[in-house]
Amino acid sequence: MSKQFAVVGNPIEHSRSPELHHAFAQKLGIDLTYNKRLAPLDGFEHNIQDFFQSGGIGLNVTVPFKEQAFALCQQLTERAKIAKAVNTLWMQDGQLHGDNTDGQGLVNAILALGWSLKNSKILILGAGGATRGVIYPLAQAGAKQIVIANRTLARAEQLITDLQQAVPNTELSATGLDQLSGEFDLVINATSASLTGDALQLPAQLKFSHAYEMAYGKPSSFLDQAAQRQVPYSDGFGMLVGQAVEAFAIWNGVKPELRDFL
Repeated sequence: MSKQFAVVGNPIEHSRSPELHHAFAQKLGIDLTYNKRLAPLDGFEHNIQDFFQSGGIGLNVTVPFKEQAFALCQQLTERAKIAKAVNTLWMQDGQLHGDNTDGQGLVNAILALGWSLKNSKILILGAGGATRGVIYPLAQAGAKQIVIANRTLARAEQLITDLQQAVPNTELSATGLDQLSGEFDLVINATSASLTGDALQLPAQLKFSHAYEMAYGKPSSFLDQAAQRQVPYSDGFGMLVGQAVEAFAIWNGVKPELRDFL
């Protein structure tokens, strides 16, 4: 019988995780099944209990359940503790384990593009859960300075207060979205602008060498502006593949080669 895996979220129809995990498994000769599970907004805990009680091995978690998954885990990796969100679950010795592979997925996707993170100066737009999940891996990869820009400045400042101790070698600072300026090696859009279709206006005085959009498969005013400036840019498909590669390796003990699937 093949090993059972799934991704749980609400909505879930759009998820491309099953095709990725099946492609990894085919390439590596592993027999597994990976499905989509739609959980009611008030039924996440029951849904995952049911999955593991039925013999499921590993579960990916997507919006809006990552914080809830974090709260349910008995064992957490360091990066999950810092992110306060979990996207990868598995049972070990009767305990629910959780990890957050999103940030490492982003880092690996950026490196696969041939962009360097060593001693880099990075601007992240948005101060939500997506940003919280990537600060630590970006710092581990060598980011020297990370500026978080958010519409509500206090939220960005709170994020820095929460995370500065975890990344002692990286300078964190906050700014308002309306006060963007300076020069950066990389700008990452972690706002929901591309998902909601809102326009994100980057001021002329903001200079950057590379642009990364966390969302994928949607029109992005952020990437349009990067293209107009003729800087290298990418959408978030590589991050999606990158986080899936990390989760697959945790569950199956063998790591697909990211570049094979981009």
